[in-house]
Amino acid sequence: MPTPPAPPRLTLEVFSDLRCPFCYLELPELEALEDRFGHDIRVVWRPFELRPEPEPALDPHCDYLNELWRDAVLPMAQERGLSMRQPNIQPRSRLALETLAWAERRYRDTPSASQVAALRKALFSGFFEDSLDLSDPRALAEIANQLGLDGAALEASLAAGEDREAVQASREEGQALGVHGVPALRFLVDGEHAGILSGAQPRRQIFLAVERLQDALRQHEGKRTS
Repeated sequence: MPTPPAPPRLTLEVFSDLRCPFCYLELPELEALEDRFGHDIRVVWRPFELRPEPEPALDPHCDYLNELWRDAVLPMAQERGLSMRQPNIQPRSRLALETLAWAERRYRDTPSASQVAALRKALFSGFFEDSLDLSDPRALAEIANQLGLDGAALEASLAAGEDREAVQASREEGQALGVHGVPALRFLVDGEHAGILSGAQPRRQIFLAVERLQDALRQHEGKRTS
């Protein structure tokens, strides 16, 4: 039997929230990263809920959001080829983040593993194109069903709070690392922290960061063998 490939030495953890437009805007850049570097890097999405309870939710059409969408989000969406509309609601995102955690846990090592990425994309696009209510368990389960996942099992898991602690712990870990906004891209080399890029990064910047880490690894290996 062929020897399975060694796990990648580079990992990119993406702290993100499904309500964050810049996290959705980073999605095509990260897909390009995976296409460019393949098995040389592992991308792991980490939940980081913005404005969790009891912080008040924003008015979906407050001046801050209106200006943000007009001046930053929509121009960047056009640049990156995404169709986006300013949502008419600002729901809590915790249940949607728990949905992704459930999918990762349930389907990670199954033939449906690729559907986890499809689910993430569907939740992003649902919110930023059609104002999907990310706090509605039935709406989340319906999207899971559409992707061939077990929506009934998802609803039961959300009701039981099976992934609530994991989602909260991820946010706390991000805060301990100095993450206060998303997206935040944390690089690791052999499991060791190697830096964070904050905000929506152009792909050339992410590619450059990975290439520099690869160069550092090659130089280190060269010293060990010389």
